[in-house]
Parts: sequence; structure tokens; C-alpha cells
Amino acid sequence: MKLNRPARRASLVVHVAASASWLGLTLGLLALGVTATTTGSAVTVEASVRAMKLFADWLLLPVAFLTLLSGLLLSLGTAWGLARHRWVYTKFWLTLATTTATVFALRPGVNSAVTAVAAGGPLPDAGDVLFGPLVSLSAYVFMTVISILKPWGPTRRGRRLRAVARTPAGPAPRVRTPTLP
Repeated sequence: MKLNRPARRASLVVHVAASASWLGLTLGLLALGVTATTTGSAVTVEASVRAMKLFADWLLLPVAFLTLLSGLLLSLGTAWGLARHRWVYTKFWLTLATTTATVFALRPGVNSAVTAVAAGGPLPDAGDVLFGPLVSLSAYVFMTVISILKPWGPTRRGRRLRAVARTPAGPAPRVRTPTLP
């Protein structure tokens, strides 16, 4: 299934907007995490981790899933393919990994920080609010770079499909035309 031009362009706009939003949200999470770990004010720490929870609960997952689904649609609906080029394949697996890490590592870490700070205690572990956004931001910047540069060439499957497409089909079959007596 190949997307027609308007569908491909619309999907690309959605994918780029969602990806940029994901990168921006993660940068915001990192700024809030740095603020929470470096400030001496308990009120600022609580406000920072509560804002992180708001981002993580309401914005991050929808944007992550939109990025993943629009990227999958683009890869399957265009000539790039999901497993034809290493950079597309790499982006898919990194997006899947960072989405999974958001669900199972970043959000629980932020939630435990909010619980501890809301109870009047100090920030339990700076890693809970710094490590996830830092790793995610690094992955998103890397994915942005490979989206622009498109390094590494085709995969083994991509090379095989390209070779099949380039080989001539052979001579055209002869069609017998009836002769008149």
C-alpha cells in the first residue's frame, strides 16, 4: 500500500510536528528536572516535579504514540519502507524503546518524586527526574540527525528488493496472432 501525495504530505507534517513536540516536551522536562535538583526551595522543587507529572501524564504519551504511529504509517506507505533502510529501521526501534521507557521508567520516576515531595520530604533521587529526560533527549536529537542525514544505506532486505526491481523481466512473451487463410 502506497500513500498518495496528499496523504503522504499530511502524514509527514503530523510526524514532524509530533516529533518536534516530543523533543520540546522532553527538553522542558529536563529543564524542570534540573530546576528541581538544583534549587534550595522546597516550593520550587514541588512545583517543578508537579509540572513534570503534568507533562508526563497528559502530553508525553499521546505525542509519543502519535510519533510512533505516524512514523510507522510513513515507513509502510512510502518507498522508504520499514526495513529497507537502516536509518528508518533504527528510528523505529529507538522510538519504540523511548516510548516504552516513558511508560515504564520516566513516568514512575516522576510519580515517585511527586509522592515524596508532596508528603513534605526531599526529592528522593535526582536520577528520577534527570536520567529519563536526559536519555530521551539524546535519543531524539540522534533520531533527528539521522532523519536529516539518512546514513548507512539500505538494509540487506532493501538491497535485495532494489536488485529485484532493477533486473529486467526478460523478453516479452510472444503473442500469437491468428493468420488469415
